[in-house]
Amino acid sequence: MLLALIAVDAKAQNVVLNAEIDTFQMMIGEQTRIKLELSVDTGYNVRMPETGKELMPGIELLEKRQEVKSLNDNRRKLYVDEYLITSFDSTLYRIPPFKVLVNDSAFMSNELALAVYMMPIDTANLQNICGPKDVRDVELTWEEYRDSVHLAVIVLFFAAALAWVVVRFLNNKPIIRIVKIKPKEPSHVTALNRLEDIKSDDALHAEGNVKEYYTRLTDTLREYMHDRFNFNATEMTTAEILDVLRHMQNEGNIDEMKEILEMADLVKFAKLRPSANENERNMLNAIEYVNVTKNIEEEKQEPTEKKIVNHRSLLEKRLLVASIVVIVIVLVAVIALLTTDLYNLFS
Repeated sequence: MLLALIAVDAKAQNVVLNAEIDTFQMMIGEQTRIKLELSVDTGYNVRMPETGKELMPGIELLEKRQEVKSLNDNRRKLYVDEYLITSFDSTLYRIPPFKVLVNDSAFMSNELALAVYMMPIDTANLQNICGPKDVRDVELTWEEYRDSVHLAVIVLFFAAALAWVVVRFLNNKPIIRIVKIKPKEPSHVTALNRLEDIKSDDALHAEGNVKEYYTRLTDTLREYMHDRFNFNATEMTTAEILDVLRHMQNEGNIDEMKEILEMADLVKFAKLRPSANENERNMLNAIEYVNVTKNIEEEKQEPTEKKIVNHRSLLEKRLLVASIVVIVIVLVAVIALLTTDLYNLFS
C-alpha cells in the first residue's frame, strides 16, 4: 500500500497544469483569450475540459483552439487549449478552475478573475447624448457589382452559344447538290480527231516512220471498234476482228478495213515499205470507215444531272446533343450564381 501511494504521488508531481488570461479587465463587448496548458509524460490518457457556448454564465465562448506539442524528445506532451471569450455584462467575474482528467485522476487549474467595465457616461451632460442615426443610402461601387456584370456577360455568351447549337441541330438536314454530267464524246468524233492528227503529223510521213504511222492508225481504228461495237478489238488479231465484223449486219466497208489491217501487219512484222499513195489511200479508207459506221445517237446525247445527297454523320448529331446538354447545365449554374449575387447586392 505504501509503494502504491508513492507511485500515485509521483504521477501527480509529473503533471503541470496552468491557466492564464491575457488581461484581467476589459470594456464590455471586447474580447480576450484564456490559455490552459497541461504538461504530462508521454503515454498518459488526457481529457481536456469540455465547454459549451458559455464558459460560465455571463462569459461567452467565441472560439476554441486545441494543440498538442512534443517536448524533451517526445518524452513529454504539452496540451494547449485557447479560449476566445467576451462579455456583455459589466461585473467582476471569478472564473472557476478548469478540471483536467489524467488517467482518470482529476487535476484542477488555478482560478482566474476578469473585470468587465461599461463605457463611462457623463451624467452631468446628458443633453449631449445623441440617439441612433437614420439609415443612410450608400452608392454602389464598381467592386461591389463587378462580379454581377461579369456573370451577366458569361450568361449572354452561353445563351448565344446555346442558340447557335440549337439552330444547327434543327437545321440538321442533308446537303443536296445537283451536278451536271457532260456526256462522253462520241466515239467517231474521237477517232476522226486522232486520224486528223496522224494525217497532219509530217514526222509520221517520213520514210523511216512508216511503222509508227500504221501502228497509230490501227490503234485508233481498234479503239473505235471497241467503243462503237462493244468488243475487245484492241486485244484481237486481224483475223479475229474481221471475223467479228462479218457476223455484224450492215456494218459495211469490211474490205477496206481488211486492207488496212493486213497492210499494217505486213509493215510491222514483214518490214514492208508501202508507197506514199498507199499510205494516203489507207488513211482515207479509215476516215471513210468511221464516217459510214458512226452512231448518230451518240451526237444527240444531252448533259445529265446527278443528285448528290450528303447526310451528316450520326457522330455529329450526338456531338450537337451533348453540346446542348453541357451548355444548358453551365448556363443554369451561371444564372443561379448571378441571381444569388444580385440578391445579396440589393437585399
